[in-house]
Amino acid sequence: MTRANTGGRHVEALSVVVPVLNEAGNIEPLVGEIRAALEGRLPFEIVYVDDGSRDETPAILARLARAVPMLTVVRHRLACGQSAAIASGVRAARYPWIATLDGDGQNDPADIPKLIAALEDDATPATLRMAVGWRTRRNDDWLRRLSSRVANAVRAAALGDATPDTGCGLKLFPRTLFLELPQFDHMHRFLPALVRRQGALSVSVPVAHRARTRGSSKYGVYNRLWVGIVDLAGVAWLKRRMCIPIIEGPCAETPSAADPGSKEK
Repeated sequence: MTRANTGGRHVEALSVVVPVLNEAGNIEPLVGEIRAALEGRLPFEIVYVDDGSRDETPAILARLARAVPMLTVVRHRLACGQSAAIASGVRAARYPWIATLDGDGQNDPADIPKLIAALEDDATPATLRMAVGWRTRRNDDWLRRLSSRVANAVRAAALGDATPDTGCGLKLFPRTLFLELPQFDHMHRFLPALVRRQGALSVSVPVAHRARTRGSSKYGVYNRLWVGIVDLAGVAWLKRRMCIPIIEGPCAETPSAADPGSKEK
């Protein structure tokens, strides 16, 4: 497995990847907010991935794609999950940097420039390659807030990813780095740990978290809990099995390496 690229962090062009499943009412407002947050700042595109929606989502995306030049739509015939949708969007993206956000409207696109600024900060380590949203004030019911707090604490203790809110959908990272990561269902919840496994670091940035005003959540406490336990064990295993070699310098050239056909006389 290749080591993460730890080169420059200037975000010159950005692909915003938005996975959705039955979010018809949220699409048009969110597209407008993304444009308002980024137009005039840098070249960008919006990549919506419809993960097999059965409501009006496909029709709305098709109409918007004709009207919004920077919008690209990818559609899964059948629902494959949020991680698969994000991966499809990253593969379809044209620009070297990726920002992701949830399609339910709870992430505020106006926070994307905050993530860019945090990543481009010269005072941060050279190995910093990802900025992660940190929902310091959650607009969810008490049970979901409690379960998220417990899950984040357990995950951080097990994986040491130094991320207080890995479940936030708002993230920023290089496209090439994401494509180096192991792909599996629910992997989007473990991106900071997987990035750390590649020898890179992430930074958490406080962002807004808004109440859902349209549609309904696709996740509950229980359908996240049990798969989360299995996934946590799997990511911990992956982390233990990874070893990134530290290259101290070029190997000294020997006569046999310089000329395999030469022999001592």
